[in-house]
Amino acid sequence: MSLRTSRPARAGQYAALLCYLVFLAFPFLWLISTAFKPAPELGSLHPTWIPEHPTLDNFRQAFDEQPLLRAAANSLIAALSAGVIAVVIATPMAYVMARHRSRLSTAATGWVVVSQAFPFVLLIIPLFLVLKYLHLINSLWGLIMVYVVWSLPFALWMLVGYVRAVPPELEEAAAVDGAGRLRILVSVTAPLLAPGIVATALFAFITAWNEFFFALVLLKTPEKQTLPVVLTHFLGAEGASDLGPLAAAAFLATLPSLVLFAVIQRRITGGMLAGAVKS
Repeated sequence: MSLRTSRPARAGQYAALLCYLVFLAFPFLWLISTAFKPAPELGSLHPTWIPEHPTLDNFRQAFDEQPLLRAAANSLIAALSAGVIAVVIATPMAYVMARHRSRLSTAATGWVVVSQAFPFVLLIIPLFLVLKYLHLINSLWGLIMVYVVWSLPFALWMLVGYVRAVPPELEEAAAVDGAGRLRILVSVTAPLLAPGIVATALFAFITAWNEFFFALVLLKTPEKQTLPVVLTHFLGAEGASDLGPLAAAAFLATLPSLVLFAVIQRRITGGMLAGAVKS
């Protein structure tokens, strides 16, 4: 009886998951289709899923009109730096908060969660004034600092959960064997935290790569602008847009996040399995 009831439930779960995947994939598939359509098909009253005459003209035009490579390099520098710095700062903080629980650490964890509810608009003026005082307006390093501050609370919250999932008995056993605190952290705790560190770094990278508002306000010269800001240059006056090149550039902008996640996802899974075997 339980088998009969579980099969319909499982079928319903798969159906719901399929609908969710279709919901997520539809914009991306339509973006790909638009990127390869020639101008006559883009203006057609009867749009099609698959381009009838696929072309690469939209990609050529996108690179000719805007400095996409330079903007992508700026975004890559900002995103990678923000991800690495956020993880380096958050990892020891998360370890202390998870292993030494107190009212202060509980309050800090609550504040980390609450801080994610603040909208960008409330933060941009104080951040702008601070960066102006530090002479970091229109600077990638100033933007990196903002990205680190913005992603650090959630990164800390994620890593606290990963640290608490590591059994303290492993560290105690290593201490009994004569290992010091640094040796325990490097040889016992860090390998088990690797999947969480990678996942947190990936979150910080994607957040910084896709961020638009801070980059728009803080970066003034075209040489410093990131890729999301440059994409807006395909929009003309009164909302008119160069749809083909815009779709081509947006498609290229999404590829690094997708490729990075596809590569790292296997390592995250493998690291979790390795940690389970060690524990």
